[in-house]
Amino acid sequence: MFSNILIPVDGSTTALSAVSKAAGLAKTYGSTVTVLYVIDPYPFTGVGADFAYGQSQYLTAASAEANSALDAASKALVEAGVEKVVTKMGEGHAIHEGIHRAAKEVGADLIVMGSHGRKGLEKLVLGSVTQRVLGISEIPVLVVRD
Repeated sequence: MFSNILIPVDGSTTALSAVSKAAGLAKTYGSTVTVLYVIDPYPFTGVGADFAYGQSQYLTAASAEANSALDAASKALVEAGVEKVVTKMGEGHAIHEGIHRAAKEVGADLIVMGSHGRKGLEKLVLGSVTQRVLGISEIPVLVVRD
């Protein structure tokens, strides 16, 4: 039923809950699982030497964080018995757009992602990547609540 499952991760326990749920589906259907971490390559809005130096430091730190999250998720999938695991680092100024683009690139037919379940003012202030993915996705999205 699902041949390629995309799991966006961010290093949180919520993302690892989604990894666990996706592992069960992948084993059932023999799916390939693509684990994705999206980095905003240009989070700063400034010019000059200070900006360039900060950008370089940011990309180094963001890449290290991404690799750590991708490694943890991929290890959990392999330990759960998933045979086909691919990791991917994507880019997107808006994380939900990076997820949407990656889903198309890898030919995903299901996105499994976690949701922190924020409500009220906290949700309004912090936003919801999951909500935005649900709004633009052309494929099914399984939301795993933390």
